[in-house]
Amino acid sequence: MHMADALVAPAVAGTMYVCSAAAAAYSVKKVRLDTDTKKIPVMGIMGAFVFATQMINFTIPGTGSSGHLCGGMLLSALLGPYAGFLTMIGVLLIQGLLFADGGLLALGCNIWNMAFYGCFIGSLLIWKPIMKNGMSKPKIVLASVLGCVATLQMGAFSVTLETLASGITDLPFTTFVGAMQPIHLAIGLVEGLITAAVLVFVNEASPELLFCSVKEEAKEGRFTFKKTMTILAVAAVFIGGILSLAASSYPDGLEWSIEKLTGSTEIESTAAGIHQTAEAIQEVTSVLPDYAFKGSDSVFGTTFSGIVGSLIVVAVCVGACYLFKFFRKNKQV
Repeated sequence: MHMADALVAPAVAGTMYVCSAAAAAYSVKKVRLDTDTKKIPVMGIMGAFVFATQMINFTIPGTGSSGHLCGGMLLSALLGPYAGFLTMIGVLLIQGLLFADGGLLALGCNIWNMAFYGCFIGSLLIWKPIMKNGMSKPKIVLASVLGCVATLQMGAFSVTLETLASGITDLPFTTFVGAMQPIHLAIGLVEGLITAAVLVFVNEASPELLFCSVKEEAKEGRFTFKKTMTILAVAAVFIGGILSLAASSYPDGLEWSIEKLTGSTEIESTAAGIHQTAEAIQEVTSVLPDYAFKGSDSVFGTTFSGIVGSLIVVAVCVGACYLFKFFRKNKQV
């Protein structure tokens, strides 16, 4: 659901940058008050995990479309809304800069659509209330599916609103909504089940890692924190480096919706000025456009992108923790 710059007018892009930046600034403030230093490796490893899983588009049967994880619900169920949101920003930033996945002008929109709803709405209004009186496998499945479906519907609807407000395409709002919402309902259901599977594993392995878990009452996990993180790190590398080769070739939900209306999965930008500047910057920074070597169809480009991209996400997320002095231990304790 990464929006391209061709959908967004500068005024809308600027507005969404401001909204996303405000949410990020508040998140930085909240995370700097957190003293749980274990969240530093979790941010890095789970950021890499989400990056890797986003490379795998799964087919939506009978539609000719595909979808992929957004990951906001997954990250916030482990890290809470604030650290989860900042981790998602790291993922989306790397995708836009290095892999040309989503426009740089539209980055503020993509952060809001894919990260804000999943991390804040999903965790605070869905996950937290459901887990209020204790966690269980059925509750985790319910919260995961409900959270992914609801927040993906919000994100898809925001895409159509931002496109409408921009007014630089010929996409009719009503039919655009009519295409976007149903296909993202199906994608949300699949994402919810995948998210539930990962969180159920974490609940069995190291339940204290889950957001809203009561550490004093939490059951003892099957694995240590280090072993759980190692398993998830290996899974991220395997998914990004190997399973990504089996990704569906069908267009994702947004591309599919655009194709339904225009006959093409992409809309060429005719705007000048800032659109051209953003495109020129991305042309320079995207060393692996579309997760492949430039000018090559080799599958090794996808494998290389999955592995290297995951490592870069780890470096960015962990580096940001030290740069902004996140998770500092309380010296008075």
